[in-house]
Amino acid sequence: RIVQRHQGRGTFVATHNANRLLFHFFHIVGRDGHQAFPTTQTLHFRCAKATEDEAQRLGLAAHAKVLRIRNLLSLEGQPVIVDDIVLPQARFSDLTAQRFKQRDNTIYHLYQTAYGINVVRSSERLSAVLATADIAALLKIQQHAPLLAINRTALTYRDAPVELRRSLVNTAAHEYHSNRGKEKSAG
Repeated sequence: RIVQRHQGRGTFVATHNANRLLFHFFHIVGRDGHQAFPTTQTLHFRCAKATEDEAQRLGLAAHAKVLRIRNLLSLEGQPVIVDDIVLPQARFSDLTAQRFKQRDNTIYHLYQTAYGINVVRSSERLSAVLATADIAALLKIQQHAPLLAINRTALTYRDAPVELRRSLVNTAAHEYHSNRGKEKSAG
């Protein structure tokens, strides 16, 4: 699903649009299987130095500059996910909070159209954690409530890491569901 062939027109790199995000990269659904497109609120956007782990996972020099972004995602009006995103600042040198917040499509679509970076797959590790006070307040749940932690590395061609993302998900009414190979085609 990296390229799309169009009869009589040629072969093109697939673009990331809302449907591709929903059916390929976004795996949180209602307990009944209902998929809803998330609404996103950017809570902070700042430049910082990469931790040793972040630098290693992104293939950066020690203490390279990274962008740290925190988003709150709601499904059908209820806050469900806190996303902490880490991007190598050198690859997104002119990305500002305003540009990030005012994108008219998905984050991966922004990477593709503005920076020529195509996320083609992701590697995810899942675990259970307890909500800290600040996360509980954002998700409107009790402190120490159980959450699903999804640690994702978004990869471009040749498995080059381009984004780290930690998603903390309130699973009281939602669950993680990956149905690879059964997604609806975006084309």
